[in-house]
Amino acid sequence: MPQPHSPTVRGRRLANDLAELRETARLTHEQVAATLGHGWNRHKVGRIESAKIKPSLKDVTELLDLYGVDTAKREWLFALHRDSWQRGWWEDYRDLFPKGSYVAQENDAARIDEWCPQLVSGLLQTDEYAHEIIRIWSRDDGEEETQRRLRVRLQRRALLNRTNPPAPQLTVVLDEAALRRPIGGEEVMREQLRALIVAARRPNVTILVLPFSVGSHTGLDGPFIVLGFPDSIAPDVAYVETKAGGNHIERSDGVQRFNLDFDDLKNAALDQEGSLEYIAALIKE
Repeated sequence: MPQPHSPTVRGRRLANDLAELRETARLTHEQVAATLGHGWNRHKVGRIESAKIKPSLKDVTELLDLYGVDTAKREWLFALHRDSWQRGWWEDYRDLFPKGSYVAQENDAARIDEWCPQLVSGLLQTDEYAHEIIRIWSRDDGEEETQRRLRVRLQRRALLNRTNPPAPQLTVVLDEAALRRPIGGEEVMREQLRALIVAARRPNVTILVLPFSVGSHTGLDGPFIVLGFPDSIAPDVAYVETKAGGNHIERSDGVQRFNLDFDDLKNAALDQEGSLEYIAALIKE
């Protein structure tokens, strides 16, 4: 039976760790199933290790017993299991967010680094600015669908205000082009710029501006996001969004390239104080 909810980052980490433990024990899926007996088969083992089904606590215990896992490692894996699956708000929008999509990872992130060369970050958009963007992207779907997508965008934005677990640390580098393009008209854009200044007062939000005067830079090939997770539950993940959908980069060398590019962009940008002064000057313009 398919699971009604999606695995969190912890759920995927649990699945990966169980697969590694089996491989260390030099056992195949068939051997694990045959040893554990009733209720087990090779398909179940494989689906647990690919995070396609949620294992019960009894399942995890039996696997750890078979693999001879010590007490300290057991406690870590049991803790992962407790928070490994959840019904996130995005489950009501499965058509917009496929299982295991970016939004589930964003919800688990402790750090979000985002390079925005064309538009303001979705997590920082005002209602009116977001409505104009979504209206263009879903222009063939009608106003009802636009409003539905807008509700999703606003729900995502609530991530920055949560307290349990703590809200992620968001660092956004905005190209000057994203600030000067009057999305929705001058008044909508003016309110968006004011909202950026307000957002930057939060202790978990850093907004940096990359002015045109910088010239060439490492972000010329388009926007990207890097997600970092708490307690080393998973390695960083990079995400690149296109019209054809999102592209996740999980290979360590690929993600490292995005981390280095983001560091370069931060170093080339104005500092936060200078960035907010720049935004304030744009408002007066």
